[in-house]
Amino acid sequence: MNNLPNLDDLNIFLQVAKRASFAAVADELGMSAAYISKRIRMLEQTLEVRLLHRTTRRVTVSEEGERVYQWALQIFDAVQRMGDDISAQHREPAGQLRIASSLGLGRRFVAPALSELAERYPRLDIRLDVHDRLVDLIAEGVDLDIRVGNAIAPNLIAKPLARNRRVLCAAPEYLARRGTPKVLGDLGSHDCLVIKERDHPFGVWQLMGPLGEESVRVTGGLSTNHGEVAHQWCLDGRGILLRSWWDVHDSLQDGRLVQVLEAYHQPADIWAVYTSPLASSAKVRVAVDFFRQYFAERYSLPE
Repeated sequence: MNNLPNLDDLNIFLQVAKRASFAAVADELGMSAAYISKRIRMLEQTLEVRLLHRTTRRVTVSEEGERVYQWALQIFDAVQRMGDDISAQHREPAGQLRIASSLGLGRRFVAPALSELAERYPRLDIRLDVHDRLVDLIAEGVDLDIRVGNAIAPNLIAKPLARNRRVLCAAPEYLARRGTPKVLGDLGSHDCLVIKERDHPFGVWQLMGPLGEESVRVTGGLSTNHGEVAHQWCLDGRGILLRSWWDVHDSLQDGRLVQVLEAYHQPADIWAVYTSPLASSAKVRVAVDFFRQYFAERYSLPE
C-alpha cells in the first residue's frame, strides 16, 4: 500500500489535534511551528484527506481528521500494549504466586513441580493450597489453578497441560471374590468406592463408551472425599474405583490393580486455569510454561 502513514507524522497530528495549536506542539517537541505544519501536510498528502482547518486564530479538526484521530488513538494504544507485552515476556518473575490444586494431584505432581520452579525463579514467593472443592480464583486471590477435568467455566482461561482420563479399576482379589463386571449396568451390583472430590458428582459416574456418554449410579460401603484414601481401599480389595490414570497407572502396571470395562472412561485432562491473559503476568506465564514442560517430561498417557 502507498498510503500508509508515517507513525511520527501520525503522532504529531495527534498532539496538534489534542492541543489545537501548532506552536504548543512545536514548543513541547523542540521543533519549529513551520516544521510541524510541514509534517501535517505530508500526512494529509499520504492519506489524501484534509485533517485540519487552519485560520490565523485557531486550528480545528476536520470530519476526516476526526476519523483519523480515532484510528490513531487505537494504533498507538496497540503499540503501547505491544511494548508492555514484550516487556512482560522478559521481566524476571517476582512476588507472590498463589496456586491451587486438588488434594491428590497437588501432593503428587504439583508440589514436586513447584519445588523445581522455586529453584529456577528464586524471586517468586510460592504458596500452594490444596482443596477438595473448586476454588473461586478471583474471590480467593488465586493466580493459578492446576486442575483435573474438562468442565471449565467460560469466564476463565484454560491451557491444557497433559492429556488424562479416569478409568475403572479393581484389585485382582476383589474381582476373584465378586466377579468382573461385563457391562456398565453391572456396576450397580458391585461395591464401588465413591469419591466426593471437587467437581465429581457424588454417586453418579458419567462415562464415555461405545454409545457415547452414559451415566450409572453406584453405591458401596465406603466413600471419602480423598482420592488417595479411595485408591488405598481399592488396593485393599474393597471395591471398584473410578480414578485418574495419572494416579493409578503405577498400580495398573505392577498388577496390584486391574482395569475393568476398558471400553469406558471419563475425559479428565489436566489444565492450568487462570483469569487474565498470560502476557499480563510474568509469574503466571512462566509457571504455566514450566508445568507444560514438567508434565510432558514425566507424564505420558497411552493411546
